[in-house]
Amino acid sequence: MENAALVSCSLNLLSGSRSCNKPPSLLTPSASVSLQVSQSPFRKIHLNGDKRLRKYHTVYAMAVSMGQETRAQPGSGSDNGSDEASSPKKVMVIGGDGYCGWATSLHLSNKNYEVAVVDNLVRRSFDHQLGLDSLTPIASIHNRIRRWKSLMGKDIGLYVGDICDFEFLSEAFKSFEPDAVVHFGEQRSAPYSMIDRSRAVYTQHNNVIGTLNVLFAIKEFGEDCHLVKLGTMGEYGTPNIDIEEGFITITHNGRIDTLPYPKQASSFYHLSKVHDSHNIAFTCKAWGIRATDLNQGVVYGVKTEETAMHEELYNRLDYDAVFGTALNRFCVQAAVGHPLTVYGKGGQTRGYLDIRDTVQCIELAIANPAQRGEFRVFNQFTEQFSVNELAALVTKAGKKLGLDVRTVSVPNPRVEAEEHYYNAKHTKLAELGLEPHLLSDSLLDSLLNFAVQYKDRVDSKQIMPSVSWRKTGAKPKTVPA
Repeated sequence: MENAALVSCSLNLLSGSRSCNKPPSLLTPSASVSLQVSQSPFRKIHLNGDKRLRKYHTVYAMAVSMGQETRAQPGSGSDNGSDEASSPKKVMVIGGDGYCGWATSLHLSNKNYEVAVVDNLVRRSFDHQLGLDSLTPIASIHNRIRRWKSLMGKDIGLYVGDICDFEFLSEAFKSFEPDAVVHFGEQRSAPYSMIDRSRAVYTQHNNVIGTLNVLFAIKEFGEDCHLVKLGTMGEYGTPNIDIEEGFITITHNGRIDTLPYPKQASSFYHLSKVHDSHNIAFTCKAWGIRATDLNQGVVYGVKTEETAMHEELYNRLDYDAVFGTALNRFCVQAAVGHPLTVYGKGGQTRGYLDIRDTVQCIELAIANPAQRGEFRVFNQFTEQFSVNELAALVTKAGKKLGLDVRTVSVPNPRVEAEEHYYNAKHTKLAELGLEPHLLSDSLLDSLLNFAVQYKDRVDSKQIMPSVSWRKTGAKPKTVPA
């Protein structure tokens, strides 16, 4: 039975007053938990109109080492040839309870990095707000970490709190002392950011201020720490020229310069990522921060080597129109006999990658860090597909499995080009050694079979798009019963 040292703490949530005994050191081998009150902006997204809720503070627990501390032997996470070769690199994964973050946390831990997850668990709350659920049942973050320890004998640290609360973030930094920070901790859905004013504001505040806090934490508490930040290919939009990796060399009025590639974001979410990129680039120049901005494509799949080890390690799989990505949604729709929902003409083309390649790209970025003061940009995807091409691939794979797969064009809720040129460069990660898992018949068969296995959990009311870019309003929207 794992033990935990608990902290006596009394809280008056309405007044904001508190009294807490001083917690034991967070660096002790046994588990420790402390409670603190956060002035998190998350409290502002309650949507039931009760003004009294504005007085509440969010209570966060902060825990490290879910049992006896076990030092893994160094593997790919070790610093070869240095005095610290016996110790794995320490990687803080912000947003480590999410779709990409959880898979990354397990992958890095399996590669003998010392990992700590930082998360406010708000993504789970979004499901409750909107009446959504993952296709796969997902265990609590505490049970996930305990299961990983029981299977692999490896600890993953846990800090539950909001990075928009700099006091919390600074304590986590000083406690864990990361060599690298992988930052997934942002509201990641374009449709969610377009539901109403409150969610647009929340997305911008959470993403931009959270990233600013991470930059200040690195400056103050770990100046040599490498930031690996998850951006999005959506920052670029769909220009009628090739998309370069972060920068473009242009000639104008007889003069030549290399400049940041122009950004044409298409939602309040994508705009928040653009603001992040500008802030990171500036702090690299001003403070000497080392940063890698990963402009990631659309991720598909659910299984990695680690998440497939046990059902308590399963990752979430979103199929709804708010958080679900195109290929994942199509596979679930095919599994339950719902027509594949192609928005508009279906010529929208994007970069895609398997979640197994997401975790591989993160590891490559950490193992090959940016230099001090360097802001580098990698386009993180492996293949390009249009929505129509994806629908055709799923239709073909589904029919092989005996599924009746049909496609229907639905009105496009987004403001975007539905037929356009798209050619994005993505060579830098390949040069570092990325070995991609390309979309194949076997992968589609696996994903479809997984969707069929859990099809009884599908709520068909969540499939059709319900968020319109043009109808975004100021009043908070609630979910009909």
